[in-house]
Amino acid sequence: MTRTPAGRLFRTATGHDLVLTRTFRAPVEDVWASLTESERTARWFGPWEGEAGPGRTIQVQMAYEEQQPWCAVRIDVCEPPLRLAVSMIDEHGNWLLELSLTETDGTTELRFVQHLSSVAGIAEVGAGWEYYLDLLVASRDGSPRPRFDDYHPAMQQYYQGLAASTAG
Repeated sequence: MTRTPAGRLFRTATGHDLVLTRTFRAPVEDVWASLTESERTARWFGPWEGEAGPGRTIQVQMAYEEQQPWCAVRIDVCEPPLRLAVSMIDEHGNWLLELSLTETDGTTELRFVQHLSSVAGIAEVGAGWEYYLDLLVASRDGSPRPRFDDYHPAMQQYYQGLAASTAG
């Protein structure tokens, strides 16, 4: 199946923001639960363990990655049901992520942002988040789970083009 990349890249004072959005026909509280409750995150990203809360660190299993590694995720901001900011450090770098939700007339938009200090590896990062967010969509609407091969390397040129257009 051909997937259409939808990420956008914006220059910021500290680097770039990779922004992706998804829309759900559901109340904001229900979408928030898909982002924060371990049994629901397990359906599209992976389960987590620990005592969650701002300033605390939980352990998250990346269930859809090879070896299904566990990683530490610090909860930087948690404002239910509208905003969650986390930071994750692993062998691939420092991941600063922000998720915000907005509901209008029973439809909720998720705005996913990764704050990047560099656009190196953007082709893999962008395709990866497109894949995970589509896993989230599939976990909520019962559609077939996507395959990563539909995202990478197929989206590589698109994301490299975004990086080139914001260079300078």
